[in-house]
Formats: sequence, C-alpha cells, structure tokens
Amino acid sequence: MPADSQDIAKEPILIDSARAYEEPHEYYRALREETDVAITDIGIFVVLRHKYMDALLDNSNTRQFELEGMMLRGISSGPLFDLYKNAMLFANGATHRRRRAPMARTFAYKLMDGMRPRVREIASEVIEAHRGAGPVNFLDDFARAIPARVIAEIIGAPPEDWPKFSGWVADAARGIGFFQNEELAEIDAGVAALDNYVKDLLEDRRQYPREDFLTSYARATAAAGELTEEEIRMQMAGVILAGSDTTRTGAAAVLSQLLQHPDQWALVCEDPDRWKKAAVEEGLRFDPPVGSVPRFTLRDLEFGGVTIPEGRVVSMSVLSGLRDPDVYPEPDRFDIRREGLPKWNIAFGGGAHRCLGEALARAEMEESIATIARMAPNTKMIGAPPKIRGTAAIRHIDAMTVEFS
Repeated sequence: MPADSQDIAKEPILIDSARAYEEPHEYYRALREETDVAITDIGIFVVLRHKYMDALLDNSNTRQFELEGMMLRGISSGPLFDLYKNAMLFANGATHRRRRAPMARTFAYKLMDGMRPRVREIASEVIEAHRGAGPVNFLDDFARAIPARVIAEIIGAPPEDWPKFSGWVADAARGIGFFQNEELAEIDAGVAALDNYVKDLLEDRRQYPREDFLTSYARATAAAGELTEEEIRMQMAGVILAGSDTTRTGAAAVLSQLLQHPDQWALVCEDPDRWKKAAVEEGLRFDPPVGSVPRFTLRDLEFGGVTIPEGRVVSMSVLSGLRDPDVYPEPDRFDIRREGLPKWNIAFGGGAHRCLGEALARAEMEESIATIARMAPNTKMIGAPPKIRGTAAIRHIDAMTVEFS
C-alpha cells in the first residue's frame, strides 16, 4: 500500500461542502491540520497532501473517469455524451494512448511554445483597443478572447469566424466541469456547433492541404489509421475546450494577485521577460483554475492512516496540494520570488493525463501578463478582486474589471 501506513486505521473526517465551496483555502488549511484524507457527504475521498499525488495518479492504483459522470446524470446520448465517449480526456489505457498519440505529435511543445510571438501580437491588439477607454470586462474581453483567437488561428479558422467560434467554445466548455442540468441544452448546442465546424475544417485540409497544425493532425491520424472519424474530431474539440475556461481563469488569477501586490507587479513591469514565468507559476499555485482531479481506485489504498477501498471515487485535491506547507513554506503568501518549487506544477495534472496543452496555456498566460506590463503598467482593478470558488474540477470565477492604462 502506498505511503504512510499506520497501525491503527483512521476514519476520514467529513467535509463541510458549503464551507469548502465558499472559502476553500481557509477550510482546507484547517482540514490539513487534522488529517491527510477527508470524505464528502456523497462518499468521495479527498486527498489533501501533495506528497500523495504521484501515487494517486499512478495508473496501477487509479484510473480516469470515463462515462460515469454522464451516467450519474442520466445522460446517454447527445453531443456532450459523444464528446465524453470519444475524447482522450475520458479514456484509459490503450484507448487513451491511441487517441492521444496523433495529437501529441502535432501539439508538440516546440510548436506551441513557438506561438508566443503571435500571442504577444494578439494581446497587444486587445490592449490597444481598450487602453484609456475606461473599464474593461477582463474575463471576456481579454482573458477569454486571447485563447479563443489563438486556438482558432492554430486550427485555421478565418478571422470573421472568431466571434461565433468563441461563443461555441464558451457554451461547450461548461460541459467538462460541473454544470446544472438546465444548462445541458446550451452545452449540447455548443459542442454540436464546434464538432461540425471542426468537421468542415478537416475536410477542407484533406482536399487542400496547408502547412499548418490541422493539416499535420489530419495526416497523423490518417497515417496511424487507428481512430474513427468521430474520435478524430473529438480529440480536436476536447483540446480546444480543455484550454478555454482554465486559461481564462488562470490569467485572471495571476493578474488580480499581481495588482493586489504592487511591489510584485512593479517587478514584472520592470522586467517582464524575467518575471512572467514566475508570476504565472505562483498565480496558478495560489489559486488554480482546476480544484481537483477525480479518479477511481483500482485497489485498496492507504494514505495517512485512512484506507480508501477499491472501486471508490478519490479526488486529488490540486487546490490543497498547492498550499501544502511541507512543499510551499508560508503557502498562503503570494510571492513570485518563491524558490525551491517542485519540477512539475500539479495545476496541470500529472501522469499519463498531464495536460497536453500545458505549453500553449503557459505561453498564453505568460505573454499576456508580460504584454500588459509593457503596454499598460498602470493597469488597475476596478471594484472588488475576482473570487474563485469551488474545490472540484474546473472552478468558477465571478467577475473582474480592469482599466488598462
């Protein structure tokens, strides 16, 4: 059994879900002082310590969720169901490897990191359009617009399609987090529109190849010959959706903390290229867009004296792990000068399912923050800072208004 076996088994502490949703950091700090593993009122085990994360993501110990979330909601058909059924995000083992391989080859780190100049150009355009023009809805007009435009350009969507493309992505992205049943119709419509759009683009690249990402992906899937047409499209849709709301929330989390710590914002403004990576790293640690990663146990596991039986849902709390004082001294202090960080930031997950779009997400957030620092160093927050709530899956951010100056 992995990690910290003790002679006397402990009963997991019951989580107060309402408190955890409203004040997750304060509540989890108190929980960590009492236990390493807690449990929700619906029987989900929540692991709170960073040191157990590798064991939790080990495919010999746990597996990724597949269609269980859909079945629990009574969803057995429709565009969102098809996404869950065919995307690598919700697959395991050989199926996951088969679906991920062509995308990994074309979504290579160097290619995505090479998007940085274009991210800077797009960020500059957005800032220039709003600089000195009064309050700006940062979440929609900047933090959502940039990843939507970048991914639209990567897949070859023409500029006139960006507004509707962004709308489909926003609607569909809700489907890979927690959502209310009444939202399903809009989510299904967004997934269906995005799927049809990707289908048309793929058909165009097969007839008229270009030197671009989508042509490379079409060639890679054709060469492998292992994916159905639906799987080919859904890998594209899944990657597009996985990086939309998370990057939006991440960029807002980073900038809001920097503006609340003027001395650190001054460092970024003085030398954006030196501090952009550290600023994003600390912002994602301090308030990550993804609260947890749910898995199914494949055998009995024991952490901190608590036994988690085989066949149960266990949640790796990214939120708690990133404020574990054993890994991050003074974890409730935001500090971009923090040193001695782990090699891998668990904000991007880990193991076989580590975020495929990590390089692109980092490029988007780092270059966005650096461009604001260069072009609008006197940017200020209007009203209250954004509040990011929730502890499970993709978290929810309320609002953020700034003035670029």
